[in-house]
Amino acid sequence: MYKKLLKSLFSEPDSSSAKSLVLLLARIIFGALFLAHGITKMHIYSEIPELFPNPIGLGSTLSLWLVLFAEILCSLGFILGILFRLCLIPMIFTMCIALFVIHAGDPFAAKELSLMYLTIFALMYITGPGRYSIDGILKSIYSSLQ
Repeated sequence: MYKKLLKSLFSEPDSSSAKSLVLLLARIIFGALFLAHGITKMHIYSEIPELFPNPIGLGSTLSLWLVLFAEILCSLGFILGILFRLCLIPMIFTMCIALFVIHAGDPFAAKELSLMYLTIFALMYITGPGRYSIDGILKSIYSSLQ
């Protein structure tokens, strides 16, 4: 009985389907949360272009457009798992700027969300989107053709 309990607690699931399902859930949850930030910014777009930070000297309006690109379009690619790693690059860059430039002098509580997203996005970049993604489906089709 104890052996079975220890095995279930400490063994890794053998199924890549289970791993792909976890990756799918992570993509949906964190992608939707990140997308919500972009949608919120889009709703108040007319009020914020001049007030938006200009952390790397591109101008406030262009900086806002780049953040909207990362938070809306790249989030959708992240959720669907299409051009997955390519979509993650602007998302990771945006969180690096938020963490290390925008919130550089702020207390940890202000940096926490950026750090969480940066960590998740970096880990997801390493693991890939999993089988249950458009990239995974295309890879499967390509493999079966060879």
